[in-house]
Amino acid sequence: MPTLDQPELEKVLRTPINNPELFLSAFTHRSYLNENRGFHLPHNERLEFLGDAVLELVATEHLYKNYPHPEGELTNFRSALVNYKMLSDIAKRLGLENFLLMSRGEAKDTGRARQVILANCIEAVIGALYLDGGYDATRNFIEKEVLVELPKIIAGEKYLDPKSRLQELVQEKRGITPTYSVVNETGPDHNKVFVIAAMVGTIEVGRGSGPSKQEAELSAAENALKNNSF
Repeated sequence: MPTLDQPELEKVLRTPINNPELFLSAFTHRSYLNENRGFHLPHNERLEFLGDAVLELVATEHLYKNYPHPEGELTNFRSALVNYKMLSDIAKRLGLENFLLMSRGEAKDTGRARQVILANCIEAVIGALYLDGGYDATRNFIEKEVLVELPKIIAGEKYLDPKSRLQELVQEKRGITPTYSVVNETGPDHNKVFVIAAMVGTIEVGRGSGPSKQEAELSAAENALKNNSF
């Protein structure tokens, strides 16, 4: 039966843990229970639901108190801070991956699915922190480990998604708006992969793929920005 390495996690979180099983549950992915039906704890999705709300509250309060920007910009700042890519990077930096309980199949995945699992995991840990140590301890963790990324996001204009940045640059340089076209679409309905080209007029400036058209468009825009081919 797996147990939590409590001293190690306390070092990572920089706070004492009162209920280790709460955190063990926070690291339990649904797939682990499919292979270990006798495991005595629930998976982490309810804790993730709670942690997501606490994270959004702390981030919103911080933005409101420290950034005199209009509501639309504050929303963009917050979205860039709490999206799954940013949260998965923070989870990796903290080494939360080492505590995860997953199925053997999920453990082999290193792509987008793993990023989502890690992002959900850190939200579940935040939920566990809130229940275990209260609001102040949770806010302290979020300030030190999540909000610390905010100045870099704002300075690098990472709060603008790639499509928005590409549109601004193309309109400035060319006076037209980029468009997106589906190049290819493969796989069954529940597991499709879309390949999409970013176009400036009739010229393809970037190409990307993803499990939805929206993500493939973002990937294509990112590719165009990276290549600076417009």
